[in-house]
Amino acid sequence: MVPKFSFLTKGKGVSKEKLTSFEMALRDSGIAEFNLVKVSSIMPPFCKIISKKEGLKKLSPGQIVYVVLSESATNEHGRKVAASVGIAMPADRSQHGYLSAVSYTHLTLPTKRIV
Repeated sequence: MVPKFSFLTKGKGVSKEKLTSFEMALRDSGIAEFNLVKVSSIMPPFCKIISKKEGLKKLSPGQIVYVVLSESATNEHGRKVAASVGIAMPADRSQHGYLSAVSYTHLTLPTKRIV
């Protein structure tokens, strides 16, 4: 089974409970109604990246959906976190590409001081 289409989405969830915040992030991203299976980082040859709207139309509730998932969480109020998935595609689309998931839990961002 080699995917012919893929799409990107994002979501955010906030709760005192980690599992609840994860569920809320899935809902926010539009993929909570699917059975998600994490896979490694290979983007198949000829796999077309389509819009989220187009991608969701191709799926049915309860369907198994393979994902490269990046997540980040903290229990520290005000702590900045980030998660992202990057894509590297070759010019020759007959070759496979790569997806890279990265997350930062204890992110320190520079702040501006306004006087």
